Amino acid sequence: MARRISGRSHGDPRSADTRAKVKDDYRPSRDEILRYIAENPDRSGKREIAKAFALRGEDRIWLKDLLRDLQDEGLLTKERKRLTRAGALPHVAVLDIVGRDADGVLLANPSEYTGPGSPPVIAIRISRGASGPVPGIGDRVLAKTFPTDDPAGPAYTGRVMKIFEKRSEAVLGIFRVLKDGSFRIEPVERRQPELIVDKEFQNGAKNGDLVEVEPARASRYGLPRAKVLAVLGSLTSEKAVSMIAIHAHDIPHVFPADVIAEAEAAKPATLAGREDWRDLPLVTIDPADAKDHDDAVFATPDTDEKNPGGVIATVAIADVAAYIRYGTPLDREALKRGNSVYFPDRVVPMLPERISNDLCSLREGEDRPAIAVRMTFSAEGRKLRHSFHRVMMKSAAKLAYPQAQAAIDGVPDDKTGPILDSVLKPLWDAYAVLKRGRNARQPLELDLPERKILLKPDGTVHRVVVPERLDAHKLIEEFMIQANVAAAETLEGKKEPLVFRIHDAPSLAKQESLREFLQTLGLSLARGAQMRPGQFNGILERVRGADNEALVNEVVLRSQSQAEYSPKNIGHFGLNLRRYAHFTSPIRRYADLIVHRGLIAALGLGPGGLTQQEADRLEEVAALISATERRAMAAERDTVDRLIAAYLAERINDTFDARISGVTKAGLFVQLPQYGADGFIPVSSLDGDYYIYDETARSLFGERTGKGYQLADRVEVRLLEVAPMAGAMRFEMLSDPKPLPGSRRSFHKAKGRARASQSRSGPRGRRR
Repeated sequence: MARRISGRSHGDPRSADTRAKVKDDYRPSRDEILRYIAENPDRSGKREIAKAFALRGEDRIWLKDLLRDLQDEGLLTKERKRLTRAGALPHVAVLDIVGRDADGVLLANPSEYTGPGSPPVIAIRISRGASGPVPGIGDRVLAKTFPTDDPAGPAYTGRVMKIFEKRSEAVLGIFRVLKDGSFRIEPVERRQPELIVDKEFQNGAKNGDLVEVEPARASRYGLPRAKVLAVLGSLTSEKAVSMIAIHAHDIPHVFPADVIAEAEAAKPATLAGREDWRDLPLVTIDPADAKDHDDAVFATPDTDEKNPGGVIATVAIADVAAYIRYGTPLDREALKRGNSVYFPDRVVPMLPERISNDLCSLREGEDRPAIAVRMTFSAEGRKLRHSFHRVMMKSAAKLAYPQAQAAIDGVPDDKTGPILDSVLKPLWDAYAVLKRGRNARQPLELDLPERKILLKPDGTVHRVVVPERLDAHKLIEEFMIQANVAAAETLEGKKEPLVFRIHDAPSLAKQESLREFLQTLGLSLARGAQMRPGQFNGILERVRGADNEALVNEVVLRSQSQAEYSPKNIGHFGLNLRRYAHFTSPIRRYADLIVHRGLIAALGLGPGGLTQQEADRLEEVAALISATERRAMAAERDTVDRLIAAYLAERINDTFDARISGVTKAGLFVQLPQYGADGFIPVSSLDGDYYIYDETARSLFGERTGKGYQLADRVEVRLLEVAPMAGAMRFEMLSDPKPLPGSRRSFHKAKGRARASQSRSGPRGRRR
């Protein structure tokens, strides 16, 4: 046993006085060597360790053997000539800043990490009085890292040495070969210019390839030039348009080999440690084209005489935690992706197909592991109690929304007929009860129809439809909401860490902006910080069926905060719920997997529960999955824009009915309701007056006439120009301006504000 040594100087683990007293036969313990390597990662070569402990002769041979043993045991790894603790960061590392903790301290992850478990968290230190740029969320930095002794905090602190410049000069484009043999880069971003590529900078690109290029400095004449950095794929293949969004938003879409290997090696879960629910006729109700099924439902009247008219609703969710354990390659990749991304022509899944479409998918007639919640409701729709169970289930039927609805409406088929009375009608009876509770709760009820793009086999647009909103959709939605609430209540009651789905109330600034806008329509909104969704619903109800219904719905939507994930609960404003957590879609959302693990740990439901290490990282994880959700939404929206633009590219000079979807100083954004696509009308192209922007009224009005255009107005437009791969369209306004609502006083106030603004920023609009 080595003697305990305290104090060190310049890398030596002992003070000068201590070294003088150490006998020649001193050999450090394994723990002392491991601690020295962790604390001195830049002086961890074999010679440096021997020097630090004053080892000579045979002791150096002993040290060599010990270090080899530590490597064989997996406690040390060797990089070049230096040794590091397994999974430890190098003393200088490239880090990605991903969020902040509760005190505002920046948190980072290593850009590359191959160690065991999940990547460590690094708290970024900013030196007082430091000159130069300060790093922020989303930056990549070079930093010195230092291990900490705080088991409850980040594993490391980091001192930033350099902030890497973002490769803003690298852009995506489509490589085109023109008839004369020259090369061009067709832009895929709306403000990106066309580029010329000289032959020596072609880099193997072929016509139709999606490429990453580096623009050169623009010459005084002609188009700017660029060189091809990398070929990312061919747009002549299927699913070409979504590939642009995948690369533009840096969405991981190829599973690493170790992730695929782990998924393929997974074995089906067994009944061991589970309740046997295979005789319960749970059914899945999903879109007709769904490939994975992660939720199943069942309901029955409550026979308890103390709860007359009550119901028992059961929701079973695929037990993904049975297959995805914390810190494994599958888990790290799932966290990296955060969620599945849904494009019209493909899905980029969070989990490999072996897991998402096979082992975890609640297939009809096949045994599948699930975590189920059984909820009892009163006749008024108030939840009385609930319980969670880890079960083995067998789906009695795979149904599509229209199919289930048709059965209830009196047109059952061969599959729904036999279960109509025993399964479907009790489900609808339970939904009627839950709906009473929803109506009493008064969540925010915005009327915003969703469009779906149907594609041809070649990946181009066939047509755009607005699917009918059926009671079958609403039933599943309400069952899932109640299951999510039950999960949040259980975990909070057990004081188990979790990630909440939170939605803040509109900020006071947004409330005031909305209030000013509603005043222009003769509507009022009560003041006060404690807003409730019911107050917005009252406004929406007053304009239902009116000409300005779409306008008010749009402005109310834009006044809302964005939902996100957080380990700190502030409630969900839109749903008007005090506690809410995503539990029902663990196949496609990492947040739900965390909640599943929390339930397993809190209720003692077996292996796969939330670990302390994972619980300590929830702040960081919440920031990551909130960011991946926003990334997915942006990529999905961009893809829809590109598909519709390509679809309409052959309809130049056609006229369309449109709705104004945005108003800015620069002009009007218009949406084609039939297609759900947006285009732009520059203010300089508006005829007949000099147009001024009124932010309060969301309008552009003529200085001379006071007439103009307002958000949500229905107008007629002509398509003038399309850039398909950029998803950009330019229109011409055909509709005449109209008198805007509001008093003459409001008009003059807006005019005065606009004049004051334009005295600083220059004129807008044009007069003809």
